[in-house]
Amino acid sequence: MVKYKPELKAQIVHEYLSTAQSINDLSEKYHIGESQISRWVQRYQLNGPDALKPRRHKRNFTADFKLSVINYYQTHEDSMAEVADRFDILPSQVSIWRSIFE
Repeated sequence: MVKYKPELKAQIVHEYLSTAQSINDLSEKYHIGESQISRWVQRYQLNGPDALKPRRHKRNFTADFKLSVINYYQTHEDSMAEVADRFDILPSQVSIWRSIFE
């Protein structure tokens, strides 16, 4: 898995939001997949610029938080990836918590 610098992510997201360039154009310009750029844009729009930076520490989640994520997933038509982006967690965490809950 390729890791991209937060500065590059921010630059691409800024170009997308401030110019008429499409995600497809940016994908070709930077040789980065469209789905990756889409995820960066969505995370930025939901959680701000800090969502593009790497985490420096392990996070611990409360049972209430986990239940609220699962409740949101079950009551909305969002995909697991969309729910994960909304709550700033990994899609695999949503899947694991859902399995445990069931």
